[in-house]
Amino acid sequence: MATTGEAPRGLAAQLRRPLGGKIVGANVFIVLAAWAAALAVHGRGPEDGRMVLILGLALVGSFAVNLALVVAALRPLRALEATADRVWRGDLAARVHPSPVADRDMARVGRTLNLLLDGLTSDRARMRDLASQVIEAGDRERAHIARELHDSAAQQLAALVLQLTAAARESSDPELARRLAEIKGIAADVMEEVRLLSHTIHPRVLDDLGLAAALENLAHGASEHGPAIVEVVARGGTDDVPPPASSVLYRIAQEAVSNALRHGAPQRVTLRLDVTAETATLEVTDDGCGFDVAAAESRRPGMGLFSMRERMALVEGWFDVASRPGEGTRVTAAVPLAAR
Repeated sequence: MATTGEAPRGLAAQLRRPLGGKIVGANVFIVLAAWAAALAVHGRGPEDGRMVLILGLALVGSFAVNLALVVAALRPLRALEATADRVWRGDLAARVHPSPVADRDMARVGRTLNLLLDGLTSDRARMRDLASQVIEAGDRERAHIARELHDSAAQQLAALVLQLTAAARESSDPELARRLAEIKGIAADVMEEVRLLSHTIHPRVLDDLGLAAALENLAHGASEHGPAIVEVVARGGTDDVPPPASSVLYRIAQEAVSNALRHGAPQRVTLRLDVTAETATLEVTDDGCGFDVAAAESRRPGMGLFSMRERMALVEGWFDVASRPGEGTRVTAAVPLAAR
């Protein structure tokens, strides 16, 4: 036995049908009702049958005209839906084209959507410019700190090492000479750490020689201080990468190489840089032990991956990490160049 709640639910289901289906159903109901009424009033004579036939044809013609008008009226709506779908998939250049069959209200909806998309595109362009300025400002500040460390602190430590060397050589007390030699060794270690810190904060080779040379320098330093072989393969016009993109890709490479050497225990790490007119793509692969990406991003150590994703978002780039336990790791980052 049907419950009282089933009828309203059935009516609501019918009302949720597409507009074309509701028009068809309504016209069919009208045709059948008119036919039945004509038969009931006029009987079943020949003349009455012709009148019923004419009435039925008129209703069928009305139904066809209504259906054609509904189909024409819904065409602009389909264009709106297609534009919204393209925007959802990332095509912000999609726009609603004027339709010759759109009524005034539908045309106004299309113009409003185009205005919203124009505003969104303009806002994204301003955000991209602001992100470039933020990256450049950060690079300038890091470069300043790196120069201060290299040209001031490291030079003073070098002078201190020379003074300690001279003092130890001129000392007649063997114990004092030994202590001076120890202090000189500590000062030399601190000087080397300061120089390494200066290079880590901002490699001057990135400004002087470009991204490919900076990656070569990074690979050389990582190979010297670690058990793995780090190599660079660069293709395309690597000198054409603008400073914001170069800075972001270098930081991605720096973080990826550091993570691989610290956690992956690889024997070989390869940095591949491929530059075209549209994009600059960096791929860092290693043959280490790999890891579970989802688990790493859910823990605190996954903050390195989070920072890399955020850096790429600043320049509207694309970032991906592919890894499985025992299968090594591949980090891929791509920055669009054409829009810049």
